[in-house]
Amino acid sequence: MDHLLLRTVIAVSLIAVAAVLIGLIFGAVWGWASFSGGVLLLLLHHVRHVDLLIDWLKRPTPGQVPDGRGIWDYVFALLHRFERAQTRQRQQIARTLARFRQAGRAHPDGVVILDADNRIEWCNDTAESHLDLNVETDAGQPVTNLVRQPEFVAYVESGDFARPMELRAPRGAGVVLSVQIIPYGDAQKLLLSRDVTRLEKLETMRRDFVANVSHELRTPLTVLSGFLETIKELQLDPKRSRDYLNLMAEQSKRMQRIVDDLLTLSTLESAPEPSLGDRIRVAPLLDRLRAEAEALSGGKHRIVLDAEPGFDLLGSENEIASAFGNLATNAIRYTPAGGEVRLTWRATADGAEFAVEDSGLGIATEHIPRLTERFYRVDRGRSRETGGTGLGLAIVKHVLTRHQATLEIISEHGKGSRFAARFPARRAVRVVAAAAGASHAG
Repeated sequence: MDHLLLRTVIAVSLIAVAAVLIGLIFGAVWGWASFSGGVLLLLLHHVRHVDLLIDWLKRPTPGQVPDGRGIWDYVFALLHRFERAQTRQRQQIARTLARFRQAGRAHPDGVVILDADNRIEWCNDTAESHLDLNVETDAGQPVTNLVRQPEFVAYVESGDFARPMELRAPRGAGVVLSVQIIPYGDAQKLLLSRDVTRLEKLETMRRDFVANVSHELRTPLTVLSGFLETIKELQLDPKRSRDYLNLMAEQSKRMQRIVDDLLTLSTLESAPEPSLGDRIRVAPLLDRLRAEAEALSGGKHRIVLDAEPGFDLLGSENEIASAFGNLATNAIRYTPAGGEVRLTWRATADGAEFAVEDSGLGIATEHIPRLTERFYRVDRGRSRETGGTGLGLAIVKHVLTRHQATLEIISEHGKGSRFAARFPARRAVRVVAAAAGASHAG
């Protein structure tokens, strides 16, 4: 403003000097007339540029600041410079907002921005999926009109957001969300949602595991405690003492088997994935497996080994032997005397399969999906009679998963069962090729 005022004063002074000179030459009337005309032209010049400025301010279009002449050239240059700075600032804000929204969309948790009245301003893709929202159509809607679970509505209306709440997702059966509101800024709020379904299942599994372990160990511990108390308090003859000691030894062995299987599972869960460089010679493994099955059967069953030669497996021999052995042992334990247990091995370049078929009791369809759960038993009483720990199939599942294999169970109550371990092509290797490679390496 000081610069503009100074240039205006200079312009008026120049008009006055010119008017004085004209007055000296042509007389005072012409001098005053010249001065009045000059001031009028200067005033019209300013009025025109003020009018241009007002028109632009009414509709400020970026990049279209009017041009000026004289002292107004300086004014409009300053305005143009300011307008460019504002444009750059708006562009920077727009880029920052775009990056924020990209980050929000990429966030694995759901994010919803709410205003002071709990109306939706924006949400990311995860929140749309979690809460069944649509940012295009639901913006401006109260969130409680769209997520209507009574516990969520009560949480929003309570104003107490110190702790998150658990919520069943409006769509997606079985999905559990952890939802929390975080106030920020000028009465705005962030609604955050996280899928905790897996954590919820793990917590349930942990509780069930602790309960099952406690239940499985309580029976043998009760038996041991009872017999110890009996031996301590009563005078028993040697035969009865031996009988009690034998029963105590059986219960001790049972507890030892449970602990051993639990340690095996723990090792499988924490160990690295088996290497593709370790070859398992399947033929001698199956021979050992048949011998162990015959020993366990004690001649009560017909054990048949049907194995095609030509392929071995790549992986951990100890783990595979444990898995195959558990399948064979289960078949013998649940097949009545006189029945048949068949061990089958088939392999091609497309993959391999080890199967155990029996003519035993069979399993009802509703039990099959849960057979690989820890301590799950179809018949608890019979499982204990046969000496099972309830962990065998859980071990089989972990071993096969670590070898990228799958377990297929086909069974019908009263008609026997078939358990098949199927391995991918990269776990099967030709015996001839492997032997040639070993010879070449030597």
